Amino acid sequence: MRTTTIGDVKILLPDLEPDDLDTTTDLADSLTEVLVEGAAWHGSHLADVSIRSSLITGVDLSESTWEDGSLYGCEITRTDFSGANLTGIAIERCAITGSRFTGTRLTDIRVKDVLFDGCRFDYATLQRVTAAGSVAFTDCTLTNGAWSSCRLPRIALRSCDLAGLEMDSCHLDGSDLRGSRLNGLKTPLDNLRGVTLGEDQLPDLTQLTVAALALTVCNN
Repeated sequence: MRTTTIGDVKILLPDLEPDDLDTTTDLADSLTEVLVEGAAWHGSHLADVSIRSSLITGVDLSESTWEDGSLYGCEITRTDFSGANLTGIAIERCAITGSRFTGTRLTDIRVKDVLFDGCRFDYATLQRVTAAGSVAFTDCTLTNGAWSSCRLPRIALRSCDLAGLEMDSCHLDGSDLRGSRLNGLKTPLDNLRGVTLGEDQLPDLTQLTVAALALTVCNN
């Protein structure tokens, strides 16, 4: 394992060696210590599937359905989850890099020690996603998504694009949003209670406040 620090968030992540893993492209009920490259799993239906200590690269899981499974100790790179429906999955000690979640629905997901780096979550729907430990989004595109009833305290949301993201009944207290684009974010101000921002984000916060409170701003 290795530790990555994003701001004040420390995340425990796997440190896998491809040469130590068995190679497969077959999707079984569970996968442990395998290397999966370029597998075509588009539209697959997964139920109670557990993937542990595995390296997954360039896999197509678009339009798939995954219910009540787990990802533990995995590194996932350039993998396509676009249009997938992920429900009741526990994700722990995983690094997910350069992957696509465009239009993905994530419901009742539990995350702990997870890093999303350079991923696309545009038009994604997150409902009742809960951070049970350290979680970070870095350089991610979250535009035009919808987050509702998510409990994500003390996460890092650094250098992400939040334009058009709608938040409803979300808890982000103690989270670090420095460097992220807030312009166009659609949220009641209560969802941002207790977050950390940079001074350069204050103009965007002002615009958000004006919109949230339906203020009329005059020149004189």
